Amino acid sequence: MVLDSYRHVADAVLDPMAKGLANISPNTLSAIAFGAAVLAGLAFYLGGGLFLGLAFLLVLANALFDALDGKVAKLTGKASARGDFLDHVLDRYADVVILTGIAFGPYCPEWLGLLAILGVLLTSYMGTQAQAVGLGRQYGGFLGRADRLVLLAVAALLQLAVDPAGARPFGLGSAQFTVLGWLMVLFAVLGNVTAIQRAISTWRRLT
Repeated sequence: MVLDSYRHVADAVLDPMAKGLANISPNTLSAIAFGAAVLAGLAFYLGGGLFLGLAFLLVLANALFDALDGKVAKLTGKASARGDFLDHVLDRYADVVILTGIAFGPYCPEWLGLLAILGVLLTSYMGTQAQAVGLGRQYGGFLGRADRLVLLAVAALLQLAVDPAGARPFGLGSAQFTVLGWLMVLFAVLGNVTAIQRAISTWRRLT
């Protein structure tokens, strides 16, 4: 993932926060992250300046609590296979809920949102398939979940600044989308490229 090289910067902020939340169950933090994602998807669906600003904050909340659940689990010695499984299940549902909200809201055609969802799910699927054949979970490629959440937050903020109602798409010819629409194009393309990267990497290791 692109953001892996900046993990030490995030750790400097997240580690003290994780210590402050050590008395909270990691599964509870995972559930909070998922709740933020559900509300973000709803806010994207409703659209407009107020809800778009709320969606931006909720995406950040999802990213923050999703990062903290694992850190708290390791810090408190509560890391477990069951917790890891729950975290990944909720992450996939969170991805789908957020992107579905954009797809059916005022910012993106439904077909484009569907392609973005497919790209995101295939990326995650290829990562878990590597784990399923005994090679460990595959996190490589252009577009990991942390990258997607950062891009999503930035795009929401840009959409809020330039066109909160989603009424002024831009582009050339028939390829005209809102800021969030173009983000879905990016997710659709790079999601599938990342899935292919992970598939090739896994295949080469299966000698």
